[in-house]
Amino acid sequence: MRSAPMLGELVRVSHESRCLRGNPLSDPHVRDLYVYLPPEYDGTQRFPIVMLLAGFGSTNHSIAAWNPWKPNTIECFDQLVSEKQCPPAILVLPDCFNRWGGSQFLDSPGTGLYQTYLAEEVIPFIDAEFKTIPDREARAVAGRSSGGFGALRLGMDRPEVVSVIGSHAGDAAFEVSMRPMLTSAAIAFEQAGGLQAFAQEVPSAGPQNASQFDAIFVLAASGAYSPDPEAFPHARLPFEPKTGSLREDVWLEWLAQDPLSRVDGSASALKTMSLIYLDAGNRDEHGLHFAARMLADALSAHQLHVHYDEFEGGHRGTSWRYETSLPHMIQALRRDD
Repeated sequence: MRSAPMLGELVRVSHESRCLRGNPLSDPHVRDLYVYLPPEYDGTQRFPIVMLLAGFGSTNHSIAAWNPWKPNTIECFDQLVSEKQCPPAILVLPDCFNRWGGSQFLDSPGTGLYQTYLAEEVIPFIDAEFKTIPDREARAVAGRSSGGFGALRLGMDRPEVVSVIGSHAGDAAFEVSMRPMLTSAAIAFEQAGGLQAFAQEVPSAGPQNASQFDAIFVLAASGAYSPDPEAFPHARLPFEPKTGSLREDVWLEWLAQDPLSRVDGSASALKTMSLIYLDAGNRDEHGLHFAARMLADALSAHQLHVHYDEFEGGHRGTSWRYETSLPHMIQALRRDD
C-alpha cells in the first residue's frame, strides 16, 4: 500500500557537464538530477545532503520512479522525515549512466570522468543552487550494488568531498563476487559474434537473458577497470575470448580497483569518515555478503567507524534498506540546528 502524499518536494534540474563533454562513448554531457527537499526547506535554513548512486542497469530516474503499489525510496524517506523518524536532509540523485549500463562512478579513459563529475561538478552545482551546508562534514554518499561501489570509492578517493559512506551490497572482493561472472560473459560474447558485435548490438535493446546481463556488466566494468582508450569499445576483457581463461595482467587491473584491496592504502582517508555503513543480504546471488563481511573486517582492523548489518534476503529488491541506513547516516552528519 502506498504512503500518504509527500510533504517535501522533488525537483528535477538540468546540468551541463564540462568534464563529460566529448567522452569516449559519446554519452550525453547534459544530465538531469533529482533533488529532494524536505518539508522544512523554506529557503532560509541549510541542510546536509545525501547523494544516492543507482545500481548497475538503473539510473536516478529508476530511484525516483513512481510505482502505483508501493512508495519509492524518495517517498519512503519523506515519510521518515515527516514522522520525525529521521532528521531532514536534501537527497541528490545524479545521473552517471552510460552506453554499457553504468560507469561504476569512476574516472576512466574508456568511459569518462564520472568521479570527477560527482566531486567537482555535481556537488558544487547543488551547493550553489540549494540551501545546503557546503561542507564535507554535512555530506554523505550511498548506493546499492554498483552504487555502493561508487560510494566506497568516492569516500576512499575524494575524502575532501564527503564524511559518511553507505554501501548496500557494494561491489567488492572481486575474486568472490566478479570472477564467477566471467565465464557466463564469455559465452554471451561468443554467441553474439564477439566483443565488437556485442558492443554494437546489445546496448540498443538491452540484455535479453542472464548471460547477456553478465556480459554487459563485464563490458561496463572493463571500461571502468581495464580501459583501452585507443579502440572501441574502449575496454580490455579480463579473459581470453576463445577459451574463457583468465588474462592475469588484465585481472590485476580489476583487482587494483577493488575496494577491498584498497582499504590499507585508503586508511588515512577513511579515518576521516564519521560513519561507514555496510550491509548485504545473507544469500546475495553474487556473494556480496561475503564481500561485505570481508570489507567490514578489513575496515574494523583499522579501527574505523563501521556499522555492519546483514539481513535476510538476496541482492535484488533491497531499496527498503535505505529506510534503515539513511537515519543512521544523517545522524552522523553535521546539521545547522
